[in-house]
Amino acid sequence: MNPALLLALLGIALMLPRVQALTCQLGTGEAVMNVSDMPLHWTVTNQQVCEDGWGCQDTLLLTENGPHVNLVVSKGCTPEADHEARVTQHRAGPGLSIVSYTHVCRNEDLCNNVPNTLPLWDSLPPTVPGSVRCPVCLSTEGCASATELTCPAGDTHCYNGILLIRGGGIFTNLRVQGCTSQAGCNLLNNIEKIGALTVREYCIHEDPASSNQAVLTCQRGVMVKLQTNSAQTPVEWTARGSQTCEAGEMCQETLLLVDVGHRSLIVGSKGCSKIRTHESPTVTVHSGPPGMLVASYARFCSSSGCNRADSSSVLLDAIPRPAPPVPGDLQCPACVELFGSCSENSDIVTCPKGTIRCYRGSINLRGGGLSSSLDLQGCMAQPSRYLLNHSHNIGVFSVIENLSTRLQDKKDSFITE
Repeated sequence: MNPALLLALLGIALMLPRVQALTCQLGTGEAVMNVSDMPLHWTVTNQQVCEDGWGCQDTLLLTENGPHVNLVVSKGCTPEADHEARVTQHRAGPGLSIVSYTHVCRNEDLCNNVPNTLPLWDSLPPTVPGSVRCPVCLSTEGCASATELTCPAGDTHCYNGILLIRGGGIFTNLRVQGCTSQAGCNLLNNIEKIGALTVREYCIHEDPASSNQAVLTCQRGVMVKLQTNSAQTPVEWTARGSQTCEAGEMCQETLLLVDVGHRSLIVGSKGCSKIRTHESPTVTVHSGPPGMLVASYARFCSSSGCNRADSSSVLLDAIPRPAPPVPGDLQCPACVELFGSCSENSDIVTCPKGTIRCYRGSINLRGGGLSSSLDLQGCMAQPSRYLLNHSHNIGVFSVIENLSTRLQDKKDSFITE
């Protein structure tokens, strides 16, 4: 019988030696540098205590492209099996060159101690100029100002693509333009896992008839403004950043305006979208004067940076401007709240003539970087008791409208929906 099983049957615990958790060097880095700065050396001061059984890992990825190199470094703990230091040449120069270094160890603390790029740096010998010229760029920002250079002899094609590098504390989109010896979109020989990193490659095709869809870069950001007069006065709508989309995605921009009279909420989203639809802007008045105004603007487009509307005038200029309201004889609570609820003591307003009931409900809003609920009260003119007429999508937003169980009509009786 197994000794451990025998001891367990006798009620005796078998005490096995505990494997002490490793301590590893911890750090990440990513930079574009001049070739003249290589080789690069560093000192790592941060450390990480691993989970039991985990090892230490080093991952280096070096991309050389003409006068520049991009270096990605990741150090830390990993559950992966040990393997000796491994250098892999993914793409050999001249022209674009990509090489990686990976190592996983458990033999001692801080064993992931590679301190420089020497294991994978072997500067290319001088080249003979060829006859092909290509834009050459290596950047995490963009290649709008790429310099055209003469390729080395033997390089006959121009490469234009993006390497999406994720994992091990790294999240970067590397734009690459340069010279290669063969056509196609395969810098890494179909490898998508390099040590702690996951790498995906997308090529950008200038030919719109190409069967491979271009990867877009779109403006990205969320806007939320809760104020007065957003239904009359445009507000600025500019994105503070950009986003590299997945293959097949489009750029989008979506605005939703809710105005209850004395207060307005305007919500905007810019970014990438898996929704693929026509490129003409869509403006919809979901519920209009003389009651609460709920209106939206949505646009999906298929060129980089095309979601560039810079103010809410794209919505306001496309909806009718009503005449000043004539007061009626219905009074309702009026409120619009985001991330909160309208109180029982909301402001009471005199509704315009033509309104027929008080509205109370909420709209759950999801998508485009937002996840929230809008709580609403106000005057309503349309026969339907729903502001959105059972719509479930507004641009990139998914919406669900929930009515209060009791809605007040003009005669102060209560109607159960």
